[in-house]
Amino acid sequence: MKMIEIVFLVEDDPDGGYTASGLGDSIFTQADDLETLKIMIRDAVHCHFPDQETRPQIIRLHIVRDEVIAS
Repeated sequence: MKMIEIVFLVEDDPDGGYTASGLGDSIFTQADDLETLKIMIRDAVHCHFPDQETRPQIIRLHIVRDEVIAS
């Protein structure tokens, strides 16, 4: 069965840059900036789903940022 969409959780890496993990799939990658991360995610999806027939058509990024503000 072909998957239409795959979702990645994107978070700030404590050591700098960003990490991304596929929700529901064991796909993980990281990069120093968001543009490079998008390339790395696309490459990871192509490696995880080598057959174009089963590869998701859409890659959705859910970007989570932890921000603290003073009250």
